[in-house]
Amino acid sequence: MSGKNRILVADDEPRILKFLTGFLSREGFEVVTAADGSEVMAVFEEANPDLIVLDIMMPHMDGFEVCRKIRETSRVPIIILSAKNETLDRIMGLSLGCDDYLTKPFDSAELLLRIKAVMRRAADRSAMPEAKEVIRADGISINRTARTVEVEDRETDLTLKEFELLWLLASHPKQVFTREQLLYQIWDTDYTEDTGIVTTLVKRTREKIEKDPANPRIIKTVRGVGYKFGVAAG
Repeated sequence: MSGKNRILVADDEPRILKFLTGFLSREGFEVVTAADGSEVMAVFEEANPDLIVLDIMMPHMDGFEVCRKIRETSRVPIIILSAKNETLDRIMGLSLGCDDYLTKPFDSAELLLRIKAVMRRAADRSAMPEAKEVIRADGISINRTARTVEVEDRETDLTLKEFELLWLLASHPKQVFTREQLLYQIWDTDYTEDTGIVTTLVKRTREKIEKDPANPRIIKTVRGVGYKFGVAAG
């Protein structure tokens, strides 16, 4: 082991792969690369990177699908690097569990700052002592260790960000969170123009855990403010 942080750079453009490999190597990182979605998964399993810089538009499997698959088993930090600057793509990436989103053409200094910030936040999370691991409330059971959710004894499969949203609300049952607070707590970002990401995440989570998503009882809307956990413990 070299002791260096290892970054997996995934992009189908050889010019970008070559540039980022040289740039990040000079900044003290160990770099491994992949040129398509299928190769990303293979290199990820073999190299066990500390962070992934992931392009969206790749052959065989796009970056969104790669992100979704990785998030089934890992919390490794992911920064999406894409030529697409559309709000819906940013929302999709962040909803699937990426940690940051940077568009091409990008400034290398900004990318470096974001890499360091995401790695620092990941290290801070892993160093935090774990609190209560299971929350049970009025027919819902949320297990933080196993990352499972059961509603009325029916197990529900949530993405990483959907689970983090539900756990945050459930672990603060008396608190109302604004969209801006949820954006910061779940994605460690204060890009307030992206609060639509939170609305989308809440909608997707409700569709999986609510008996009637149009009239939710678990994730309640507090009109004009935000959201809260709506069922009582015990």
